[in-house]
Amino acid sequence: MKITGIDCYLTAVPHVPSIQKSRPTDFRDRPIPIIVVHTDEGLSGIGEGGRGETCNGLAEKWIGIDPLSLSLTNQGGMMGMALYDIAGKALGVPANRLMGTRYWDKVPVGWWSPPLEPEEFAAMAEEGARLGFKTHKLKARPWNIVKSVALMTQAAGPDYGIIVDPNFTFGDLHTSLRLAAQLERYNVQAFEDPFQYLPGWHQYRDFRRHSRIPLFPHLYDSRQIMSAIRAEAADGFNTGGSVETVLINAGMAEAAGLPVWLQVVGLGLGVSGAYGTHVHSVIRNATIPSDSLHFTRENDLIHGALMPKNGLVEVPTGPGLGVELDLEAVKRYQVG
Repeated sequence: MKITGIDCYLTAVPHVPSIQKSRPTDFRDRPIPIIVVHTDEGLSGIGEGGRGETCNGLAEKWIGIDPLSLSLTNQGGMMGMALYDIAGKALGVPANRLMGTRYWDKVPVGWWSPPLEPEEFAAMAEEGARLGFKTHKLKARPWNIVKSVALMTQAAGPDYGIIVDPNFTFGDLHTSLRLAAQLERYNVQAFEDPFQYLPGWHQYRDFRRHSRIPLFPHLYDSRQIMSAIRAEAADGFNTGGSVETVLINAGMAEAAGLPVWLQVVGLGLGVSGAYGTHVHSVIRNATIPSDSLHFTRENDLIHGALMPKNGLVEVPTGPGLGVELDLEAVKRYQVG
C-alpha cells in the first residue's frame, strides 16, 4: 500500500454561542485543516490539524509512503490520525486496538469556558449541567475566580465539579494558597498550573502541604513528570503528545498512584475528537475528563457522531477512527 494523494481543506467553524461571543474572530484567525489521505488500494484516512496549522509540505513528505510500514505510536498530528484511520481500516479493527489495551468503552469529557466574567461563567455552568456534564474546566484569572466559582456553584449545584486552569496567572505560591483557601468550600477538583513550577518543584510541594485542592501540572516532558513525582509536587498530570508519549507519561503517573487527564487534542473538531477518544480509551488511569472539545463547535464535521451523553463519549467500534467525514459540511466551512 502507498499513499497517492492528500486533499486538504482549511475550515473555519464557529464555537457554540456561549463560547463564540467571547472569541468572535478566533475561528477565522486560526482555521483548522482537515485532510483526506488516499492510497493506491482505495482506502483513505482522515486527519485534523491544529488551530492555525497548514498543510504545507505534507504531500512532498508523505506521498509514496506505505502506511503499514510505520510505527504508528510515535506519529502525531493530522497525519498520525489519518495513518491510524487507514491502518485500522486495512486491518478491520478500531484505532485503539493499534494503540494498546482498551480499558474504557466510554470516556469522560468536561464542559469548558474561556476567560469570562463571573456571571458568564455561571451561565455556562448552568448550560453545562443541563447538557449532562459533571465537570467544567475554566480559564481562570485571580481577580474573579472566587466569585466565579461561587456563582457557578449556585447555578449548577454543589456536585458540579470545577477544574481551575489559571495558565500560571495566579503568579506565586502565596497568592495561589490564598485563593485556594477561599475555594476549598466548593467542589474544585483541581488547580492546573496556578504558577510557574520551574526552576524547581519545591513550591508546588509546599502548595500540596497546605491546601486540599489537588494540583495538576500540565506536562508533556517525561523527565519533568518524573521530577515532579520525586518531589511529591503533583496529585496528577495533564499530559499529551503522541500515543507513545502519553503511554509513557501515564504509566509513570500510574506507578506513582496518580491519575491523568489528557490533552492529546483540544479545541478542535470531530476528527480530532474521535482520535482523542481512542487514545483515552487505552489509558487506564485517565479518570479525569479529557480536554477533547469537539462538541464546543457549532458543527463537528462528523455528522454529530460523538456527542457526549451525561459527560461521556462512546469509543467508536468501527474500523480506523470509526467516524465518517461530513464532506458537505467541510466544504461549507472551507476558507482560503
